[in-house]
Amino acid sequence: MKFSTKAEYGLRAIVNLADAYPEIKSLNDVSKEEKISLKYLERLMGDMRKKNLVVSQKGKMGGYVLAREPKDINAGEIVEALEGPIEFMQCESSQCTSKNCRPKKVWLTLGRQIRETLKSITLEDLIK
Repeated sequence: MKFSTKAEYGLRAIVNLADAYPEIKSLNDVSKEEKISLKYLERLMGDMRKKNLVVSQKGKMGGYVLAREPKDINAGEIVEALEGPIEFMQCESSQCTSKNCRPKKVWLTLGRQIRETLKSITLEDLIK
């Protein structure tokens, strides 16, 4: 599995905000520091705002700030906010009877381990 630039850039951007927490930071500054297009960054932040990971502040001194403390936001939440559910296999039912699906356990186990690993890493871990 390969995550898209949404996950890569989104993680970079939110780690940048975590470094500044609890201060509000302009997207223009994040864009320059992380070398991410401002337009793309606005879309990523919109997705993260919808999932209550960041809060936007309007006005002259506006920008973005984490919605919670860095210790309370994990990489799994961020990746899923940007990429959707982390799944390696989609079956029509949980009780697959097809002989071709016997390796399903491998993919389900791998997906579970990746989700658990991402959820175990907080923004606080990443800014230490």
